[in-house]
Amino acid sequence: MADRLHLCRTADYQFGRGAGAALFEPFDALEISHTASGRPRQIRHDGERLATYGTDGRYTLGPAGANRLLAAFETPALRVVVGEESAPYVREGRNAFAKFVQQSSPAIRPGDEVMVVQADTDELLGVGRAELSGTGMGEFDTGMAVKIRHGVE
Repeated sequence: MADRLHLCRTADYQFGRGAGAALFEPFDALEISHTASGRPRQIRHDGERLATYGTDGRYTLGPAGANRLLAAFETPALRVVVGEESAPYVREGRNAFAKFVQQSSPAIRPGDEVMVVQADTDELLGVGRAELSGTGMGEFDTGMAVKIRHGVE
């Protein structure tokens, strides 16, 4: 039970209130692997990776976890919205560049875990790490906005 409380509080802190419940419910159905020291590492549900708990105490999302958060949070929270011209590249796992960002949450900070979605449909294209702030993504015409970790076909 301590795992549940710890995992949910960390998700709420990193992504916002309610993220822990969105990511990890029903808790009894989760498969949690641990490191040799007992720290949680991989969190899965039905064989799909929801998140990995890093050594820095932050989560990196898998596509299944990102979809759970998309369903739980209203636009533009946690999102970087790109147009259809860059959608195929992000799906392949290529990085999202600032000139293609149409909208992003102003709360995004460099280093945050974010979801890249397609404009109009809010469909998940990829998951990665923000390289710019949410406001910076809209202000810059060059440079990488999101380093994509997982593209979603």
